Amino acid sequence: MKQHEAVIKVMEENGGFATLGFLNQEVMKVPDVKWGTKTPFASIRRIVQDNRFFFKVKPGLWALNSHEGKLPFEPVEDTQGFQPRKDEFNHTYYQGLLVEIGNLKKYQTSVPNQDKNKDFLGRRLGDISSVREFYKFGYDHIVAIAQRVDVTWFNERKMPSKLFEVEHLSDIQNSLLKFSELQDYFSEFFIVANIVRKAEFEKKLARTAFAPVQRRVRFLSYEKLSEWHSRTYEIVMVEENLAP
Repeated sequence: MKQHEAVIKVMEENGGFATLGFLNQEVMKVPDVKWGTKTPFASIRRIVQDNRFFFKVKPGLWALNSHEGKLPFEPVEDTQGFQPRKDEFNHTYYQGLLVEIGNLKKYQTSVPNQDKNKDFLGRRLGDISSVREFYKFGYDHIVAIAQRVDVTWFNERKMPSKLFEVEHLSDIQNSLLKFSELQDYFSEFFIVANIVRKAEFEKKLARTAFAPVQRRVRFLSYEKLSEWHSRTYEIVMVEENLAP
């Protein structure tokens, strides 16, 4: 079997689409494929960019040309105008990537209760996140704020280690206010958004009101998030192959 045929096979078995991270995990399991390279993950990244067979849905998400119009979600581009259904897909997609990365990195992952039934590539966000009931790690009014954060990674002591807010169209300042309220915890904060919003992020973070968290809030673009997602899968695969 040729390399691109293995990628097609995995996508077909997954409904005609796959994240690059998922491909990194599953394509190498297809038997009778000769890679002849020390960098098979780079080969997979190259293969999915062949527009004879594949098209890009979003950063880190690819689909088969033969399944266009038959996917369990509508391929949509990032928008700058409010379109509720499309914007929900964008927001939930990036939440799902964050949850999967957290799971792979052995964190306990959580999403807000109101998001648990939202669809992430044919699965519910609540099904892929590992925390069923948000941990009561502090005062009730502080926990209530943290529960509204889009994705939380808890460490082994059930304390919030990393918190992510996906800002597709909403006001970045609202997320910075949440992080400011959580400043007394030893946590890292991330704003996840389109790269075009980085200047807006920097301008708002520079306000005096956010001085206590200015060195702790980082901007993560969609493209960098998708790269982090795929690279994390690569690392996990390599580590599994090193196991005795």
